[in-house]
Amino acid sequence: MVCEPMVRPGWMVAVTADPADAPTRVVGWREWIGLPGLGVDWLKAKIDTGAQTSSLHAFGTEEFVRDGTDWVRFEIHPLQRNARDAVWVELPVHDRRRVRSSNGLAQDRFVVLMDVRLLDRVITAEVTLTRRDAMGYRMLIGREALAQGFMVDSRVVVSRQPTTPPDPCPACRNGLVGW
Repeated sequence: MVCEPMVRPGWMVAVTADPADAPTRVVGWREWIGLPGLGVDWLKAKIDTGAQTSSLHAFGTEEFVRDGTDWVRFEIHPLQRNARDAVWVELPVHDRRRVRSSNGLAQDRFVVLMDVRLLDRVITAEVTLTRRDAMGYRMLIGREALAQGFMVDSRVVVSRQPTTPPDPCPACRNGLVGW
């Protein structure tokens, strides 16, 4: 049996002999994502096939115990250089891992489970929490998350713009900060 790829804006069905396989969406090398369980509608993310686990820029990370279970409290700033729309989050600690960043330094990080909206699909992803001050993206989407039905086309910058764009900071409106 020969399967022909079927391309529509924002997604493609993988060429496979098994029709039970789920459709695969094509993402660009950076995307607007959402964190629906946390009240974050839009967040700029880099798709990073070099990273196994996804990573989120977290401010004020603080561990605490709730009902005998380890939890972590942290703040997310969805828009870069802007604390106006900050969101405080408390989640159970799923794991702790030693992660080697792109600069070669190893760092111990909290790992939490969180729902991530990528294109029109919501997936549950393991996400490490770190300070990404020097990086241009609030979040990296790693291979484990991408393995849940996504392929990366490095020729595509953003496969889909937000239907309701995030309210940019004043510097963004003036063109001083952008993609």
